[in-house]
Amino acid sequence: MLESPSEPVASLYVHVPFCAQKCSYCAFYSEPSSGQLIDRYVASLIREMELVAACLKPRLVFIGGGTPSLLTLAQWERIFEAMRRLHLLGAAEWTIECNPATVSLDKARLLRSAGVNRISMGVQSLNEDLLKRLGRLHNRSMVFKSFDRLRKAGFDNLNLDLMFAIPGQSLEVWRDTLLEAAALGSEHLSSYEVIYEEDTPLFAQLQAGHCAVDEDLACAMYEELVEQAARAGFRQYEVANFARDDSSGLPPAEVPSRACRHNVNYWRGGAFYGLGPSATSYVGGVRTKNWSNTQLYCEQLEQGHRAIESREQLQPLARAGETAAFGLRMVAGWPFEEFRQTTGFDLRRDWASDIEQLVRQGWGRIEADRFQLTPQGLRFADAAAQLFLR
Repeated sequence: MLESPSEPVASLYVHVPFCAQKCSYCAFYSEPSSGQLIDRYVASLIREMELVAACLKPRLVFIGGGTPSLLTLAQWERIFEAMRRLHLLGAAEWTIECNPATVSLDKARLLRSAGVNRISMGVQSLNEDLLKRLGRLHNRSMVFKSFDRLRKAGFDNLNLDLMFAIPGQSLEVWRDTLLEAAALGSEHLSSYEVIYEEDTPLFAQLQAGHCAVDEDLACAMYEELVEQAARAGFRQYEVANFARDDSSGLPPAEVPSRACRHNVNYWRGGAFYGLGPSATSYVGGVRTKNWSNTQLYCEQLEQGHRAIESREQLQPLARAGETAAFGLRMVAGWPFEEFRQTTGFDLRRDWASDIEQLVRQGWGRIEADRFQLTPQGLRFADAAAQLFLR
């Protein structure tokens, strides 16, 4: 059954599940690349696009993975041609994730000519030993070469993804990485603490006692991140996201001009379609999830129907609680009136005791028009978010 939103959905996520090699920390659905399977996936993805195109008018597109940049020029051309035929081109913000050394100048120029205007590069670290520890295939020199190549292809909106609290990473090494990353001059910076997800090699190393979690060091690294990002001219707008602001001379907006609008739509409870294996959609108050199995995904679409594994209709209060939890990850917090218009609930009334608890422990503050987490609360945003889930 196809969801029928009252108006076209403006946000689209596409999951490309292929990697050259699985990283030791990664719990996302991905698998080693195979030319034949990738061709089959591309054909199935196009079929899925055809099934939802009537309900889509994408202004925000994000293609993630996996490593989308592993797809060949010919495979990308097939996808772009299908998007043109289905009137899915022309997004105001179109991001594709890539890993260093997986984008040739020809491929970068093809992406740019199709309308892709933002690249998110998975750097993770600029330290050779830590890159090996994470199972990354690139080295530090490839980061700089790839960055220059993307600039040469015409990209003026680049994000760098970094990780901290990596086993063996010192505060000094982290500080050096931040300084080097800032010197590249990207428009956006995302940085995430290593999470030990079950069923990953890194989790197995933790269980075996080969590494340990140092919460004090992780907190010091997060503080260093916030400080160094501000010093480099980035503005923090979410727990782990920092962007430059081109709107000089104007009053500061809720998010900087180079913020990732696709992610802001997630955090603000907006609708989106997710295509590809394991991708989730949220349309008309219904959350669906595709099968996390590329073969099964392809089989389902080859039979002419969506590859949906599960469908969940959230109750209004539960949906509002999730929306509150995600939105409070943003530095701006939740404006009370915007939250009411989005969810139909009053944040001050329906979560009064939870808000009071966060204020008492120094994690939250109430302003005249909104509730937001303090800098300390943002550091522990996941714990704070649990209070709002119903």
